[in-house]
Order: sequence, then structure tokens, then C-alpha cells
Amino acid sequence: MTDIHFVIEEAPEGGHVARAVGEDIFTEADDLPTLHAQLRDAVHCHFADAERPSLIHLHITREEVLQA
Repeated sequence: MTDIHFVIEEAPEGGHVARAVGEDIFTEADDLPTLHAQLRDAVHCHFADAERPSLIHLHITREEVLQA
């Protein structure tokens, strides 16, 4: 595996939550720089050295509501 993808969403209570696509990895943080560090740590903990992806892709989503 050379890549892993995460979907990042804004948490209702503030901050961000991240869920891996196709792997059982979840983490959350108050801001994006902290989330980046936590994602790197989570990927390092989840995979053995030989299996660890070299790239982490973040798909950041945000919901906005407009009045008609």
C-alpha cells in the first residue's frame, strides 16, 4: 500500500474528526495542524513498517447551510 485516504469533517462541538477509508482508523483534534500530527501517529501505530503507506490523503469536507 502506498497511500491511505481519510475523510475529514468538522465536528459539531468544534474541531475535526478523521476516518480512514478502508481501514479501522479514527482520530479527532481541535485544529488541522494537531490533526495532521495525530494522523501521522495513528498511521504509524496501525501499520507495520513494511506495510505502512508513504502518503496520507485528506479529503476535507464542510457543510454549509444557506437560507433560500
